[in-house]
Amino acid sequence: MITNWLPISLKEAHLRSWDEFDVIIISGDAYVDHPSFGHAVIGRIIENEGFKVGIIPQPNWQDDLRDFKKLGKPKLFFAVTAGNMDSMINHYTANKRLRSNDAYTPGGHHGFRPDRAVIVYTSILKKLFPDVPVIIGGIEASLRRLTHFDYWSEKLWPSILLDSKADMLVYGMGEKPIKEILKLTARGVPFFSLKTVPQTAVTVDKEINIPLNKKWETIELSSHEECLKSKISFAKNFKIIETESNKIYANRIIQKAFNKLIIINPPFFPASEKELDSYFDLPYSRLPHPKYNKKEPIPAYEMIKHSVILHRGCFGGCSFCTISAHQGKMISSRSKNSIEKEINNITKMEDFSGTITDLGGPSANMYKMTGIDFSLCEKCSRYSCIHPSKCKNLNTNHKSLIDIYKMASAHSHIKNAFVTSGIRYDLFLSDSQIDEKNNHYREFFEEVVTNRISGRLKVAPEHTSLKVLKIMRKPDFSFFIKLYKLFKEINERKKLNQQIVPYFISSHPGCTTEDMKELMFETKKLNFRLEQVQNFTPTPMTLSTVMYYSGVNPYNLKNVYCAKKTEDRLAQNRYFFWYKPENKKWLSKL
Repeated sequence: MITNWLPISLKEAHLRSWDEFDVIIISGDAYVDHPSFGHAVIGRIIENEGFKVGIIPQPNWQDDLRDFKKLGKPKLFFAVTAGNMDSMINHYTANKRLRSNDAYTPGGHHGFRPDRAVIVYTSILKKLFPDVPVIIGGIEASLRRLTHFDYWSEKLWPSILLDSKADMLVYGMGEKPIKEILKLTARGVPFFSLKTVPQTAVTVDKEINIPLNKKWETIELSSHEECLKSKISFAKNFKIIETESNKIYANRIIQKAFNKLIIINPPFFPASEKELDSYFDLPYSRLPHPKYNKKEPIPAYEMIKHSVILHRGCFGGCSFCTISAHQGKMISSRSKNSIEKEINNITKMEDFSGTITDLGGPSANMYKMTGIDFSLCEKCSRYSCIHPSKCKNLNTNHKSLIDIYKMASAHSHIKNAFVTSGIRYDLFLSDSQIDEKNNHYREFFEEVVTNRISGRLKVAPEHTSLKVLKIMRKPDFSFFIKLYKLFKEINERKKLNQQIVPYFISSHPGCTTEDMKELMFETKKLNFRLEQVQNFTPTPMTLSTVMYYSGVNPYNLKNVYCAKKTEDRLAQNRYFFWYKPENKKWLSKL
């Protein structure tokens, strides 16, 4: 039945006896009613709160704008997201070339969303419906909430609130903020007085007093104008932003930009197990909307439709990664019952052939991992729980995760339950046999290698140079060597013929040509012909991007070398492919 999906037309709304909507979501992705798609999750949350919600997926922004008008005017607000990916990363390669596909569109066809989708969509809504509030969210808005470096224009941009003219920004995972906003508006609180909702950002005129909240201390960053004048000021800002984003009880952050004051309210407490279960237990159809039935498959959906997310967050703190900036450092895990319920639902899908493609999360093996004494976590502001060393207060026991794997495999309709999310191997490689036994490290890796991969284990050492790895906040390459040896030993003992596939990055801040030569020799010694590689792409709100733009490490203000010229970046990337005929002559001249 069409009512198994949230309405995308007035005709579908009428089937629910609705004449208008409370909230209308605009998304840069095709509408897939699945818990891996942000618009579906927020839509189902709004529905579950008792409000009427509709979705306009991938509206045409280049015609008479009829798509933006087709559901009418919402009673409460529009909610805008670029989709599951930043639109600029979705559109362009690390070398700023236009991509030929878009995984979140039927057939992978490109051209169904604009560059800087949040700004474009919101600007259109503000022209068509000037009196209706617009909330922006999703990863594109979340990571652009303050002054940020934009790689594609090679300049600093102010908060996306200013360029989009949105009324509010929700950062991070949006369920709690959206529920709070709905609760307050249902009580009759005017939208424009919602200035102190946690995990939101708003703008006010510079002359207006900051809204009071006795529980919050306020930290002021260098203004946008100061950042434009001084790269050091921009770098110092980042240190404050990252430090606050890693706290359980963060301070409010404010920043002046032009004639406005951007206010970033502290986040909500991380979702509890019960709360996270409630988000995943909503009545998703788990399918693309029927409007796509006669169209080509949506690649991103095909990849995840039989997968299960076990947890959120990541405490790895990698310099180049946006996960902790968006999902948070603290791990929120689902209950075994909730996971089992989702697995049961997957096995009932018409196209299910017996394989769960992934039991994972941002990092595959952080399920249930939080502080042993959580009161210590509440006082902590470390950017990583495992770098430069593993926190002694961190529970790294893999037993709960192994139990999930075995529960899935015990299901009568499941032939395989794989793990394709990236494994953080510095969590389970230990020199202590007691530590290894008590935390089920060896048991976990044996289980993964023996039963949870379909021939290839993908891991991410990222580089071989200790100097570069320190800047990346990744473990020494010796950890990977140890993992590789253990992988081969298990394969030989179990008579398996499997591959380990390492991911590497070139042109990361701190990486020189000499470092890439070292990487080439080290991987060549291990008989790797690298496939999974990338040239570093500066994305907003990461430490690596701040170093790329400013040329300094924000934590010590020391200079960091960055390959910025296209020819230098391409040359670094070329060292990955020493084995290709076209590169052999080039290498012989070095």
